[in-house]
Amino acid sequence: MAIASINPTTGETLKEFKALTTAQLEGKLAASERAFAVHRKTSLQERSAILSAAAELLEEEVDSFARTITLEMGKPIGASRDEVRKCATGCRYYAENGARFLEEETIQTTAARSSVRWQPLGAVVAIMPWNFPFWQVFRFAAPALLAGNVGLLKHAANVPQCALAIEEIFRRAGAAEGVFQTLLIESDRVAELIKDSRIMAVTLTGSDKAGSAVAKVAGGEIKKCVLELGGSDPFIVMPSADLERALTTAVKARTQNNGQSCIAGKRFLIADSIYDEFVREFVQRMEMLKVGDPTDEATEIGPLATPSIRDGVDEQVQKSIKAGAKLLAGGKAMEGKGNFYPPTVLAEIPDTAPAFREEVFGPVALLFRVKDATEAIALANDSEFGLGASVWTKDPGEQERFTNELEAGMVFVNAMVASDPRLPFGGVKRSGYGRELSSLGMREFMNAKTVLFGS
Repeated sequence: MAIASINPTTGETLKEFKALTTAQLEGKLAASERAFAVHRKTSLQERSAILSAAAELLEEEVDSFARTITLEMGKPIGASRDEVRKCATGCRYYAENGARFLEEETIQTTAARSSVRWQPLGAVVAIMPWNFPFWQVFRFAAPALLAGNVGLLKHAANVPQCALAIEEIFRRAGAAEGVFQTLLIESDRVAELIKDSRIMAVTLTGSDKAGSAVAKVAGGEIKKCVLELGGSDPFIVMPSADLERALTTAVKARTQNNGQSCIAGKRFLIADSIYDEFVREFVQRMEMLKVGDPTDEATEIGPLATPSIRDGVDEQVQKSIKAGAKLLAGGKAMEGKGNFYPPTVLAEIPDTAPAFREEVFGPVALLFRVKDATEAIALANDSEFGLGASVWTKDPGEQERFTNELEAGMVFVNAMVASDPRLPFGGVKRSGYGRELSSLGMREFMNAKTVLFGS
């Protein structure tokens, strides 16, 4: 895939970029190695100052950065501004709390003194996707750089201007040369990059297929790897739920970022006694969403990021209908310019349909009728994925069952699944392993060094 900015609303090529030559890539790797030798020895105050300065730049220039996001991948402009501001929040969180996470931990043993010290690993390669082109980079970079590591970003080929903008933010914020670099390279060069002896670890956010390929290479090199992969998150609504809140959130959960989010609510498991009412209201609200130009403040659903993504979503929908799924809304790619796909609702989905087993990365909601909590848990867990789950019930017993029995890295009760710098983020099963954010995310790329002084 060519490295280029292509406006998904119009199909216009905004800018093309040449991939790094072998010599240029070598130069960046050498710069990274030099930078780590210095950066790891800088004070926490100096590293915190970089993140604080980055946060200020993000907030001061939010409109410019948001426009870049929207023009490259189609996110509605208001959501793009929210993403940029969230990056500022993440930077400030680690600037203010990172030192606490890195404190030496004393452990009582029979020795005179024993402890765990947290030390950086070195250069970490981040392979990032296009759907949250700023946030998914910053949620890795902020804790990694504060910890004393250095970062190398291999971003998605369709968001090169976002990738370069992020590198420039860190440079302007005071990061020394080589501390954070963007690598404009093709995907077929990732394996050789991971194998380079100067690379100590790798993190990837993307599909389970991409995660499997990266994990295979990293495993062969015995290098630390964190994977945040796809999801087919259940959104469960029980009879005791606040139905109005659940409905409002359900529409937002399915259509956030034009439906292109790993933690979007995708499978809606609705209790039998409220199913008909929920479906009637949900379909109506999905059909009322405004689809259009993402630079228009009134737009709620913009285009999908690329033509191939739009075509892939449509193929999943058409095959699912052919397999027996019932179409309640949308269901056909929109005509004209742009990669537009309407809010779509499928119900009565058989387990032979692609939509039942696969992640659908677009504004397509999948509705299922369930008898009770037991059936909801069984259906929710009947998936290769296990990223997040949103559960709506006021019953304390049901809340306890869902939080304990759902096979997911995150369970949100009466709330939409969302990332938060204060909480660990990640999944189980084919949704990946390792955690981002919180102290756990920072420590993924650190050496937990045991230090003991004998008596």
